Amino acid sequence: MKARDTDWDGVRLHVVTGKGGTGKTTVAAALALALAAGGRKVLLVEVEGRQGIAQIFDLPPLPYEERKIAVAPGGGDVYALAIDAEEAMLEYLEMFYGMRRAGMALTKMGVVDFATTIAPGFRDVLVTGKTSEAVRRRGKDGRRVYDAVVLDAPPTGRITRFLNVTNEVAGLARVGPIKNHADLVNGVVSSPETAVHFVTLLEEMPVQETLDGLGELSEAGLPPGGIFTNMVRESLLPASVLDAAAENRFDPSELVLGLKAAGLTDGGPAAVAVAEALTEEIAEHARRSELERRERMALDRSARPRYELPLLADGVDLSGLYELAESIRTQGAA
Repeated sequence: MKARDTDWDGVRLHVVTGKGGTGKTTVAAALALALAAGGRKVLLVEVEGRQGIAQIFDLPPLPYEERKIAVAPGGGDVYALAIDAEEAMLEYLEMFYGMRRAGMALTKMGVVDFATTIAPGFRDVLVTGKTSEAVRRRGKDGRRVYDAVVLDAPPTGRITRFLNVTNEVAGLARVGPIKNHADLVNGVVSSPETAVHFVTLLEEMPVQETLDGLGELSEAGLPPGGIFTNMVRESLLPASVLDAAAENRFDPSELVLGLKAAGLTDGGPAAVAVAEALTEEIAEHARRSELERRERMALDRSARPRYELPLLADGVDLSGLYELAESIRTQGAA
């Protein structure tokens, strides 16, 4: 189900996940630009400590504060935040217990690491808690500070536990601030205001991880979003040629004649060798095209909206990022 119009207007938290190597952070950044287009304000959040956002936008490492990093087409603004678990812990202690100074001493003692070892989900709930606070935050005029928040989340294999971990933390504290905080976070991530998008390639392993991830989300009652198929190569050959190559019906002699007619060879033995090499390249391209066709069909069976982003020949620099954002907008994903 490729590139159908989808109404994400009611979604304020866009969670982006994907198998490593699929370009998850790049797609999250492009989605933030696309959502901000036309004068909106969007926050792009990073949680894995890799400073991937800074690298993509060619910026110095981001501190633990929200700062403007880009202007979207039409005048919208993209802000970024690299969440640090220890800083989030200090905010949490200040917010609920008025213990920021004591919390700073605790972090020096490694209490955050100790606490997250005892309750592994606690670090994740600190991170998702900070993100959900940005989603809910309102200015003095009563309006939401951000029109949307894009979360560059952990990889597919960990995404359900990352988002659903608030339930585990809530089980550790049945009453009080921790329980209330967990309930607030869970209320955001499981609501219709949230959508969990998957980034994949047209390859067997990332496609299967995407389908497995969608199934796990469904079982956990978390809201699925769309599927962004990244780094898609356009076929340079007509379907008839690919079909003939896939079925071993492609005749190299036709290439010999074509090369001679184009004045590239004299039609002798050298031309035959070139034609045979080209024939093998065409056959490999045909096999890859058939594999991609099968993976597209598998993704379509998920019944989720699907968007295809092109492979950029020059890599993903800042101009390429804007190109991907425009592709996202054109396909109705933002």
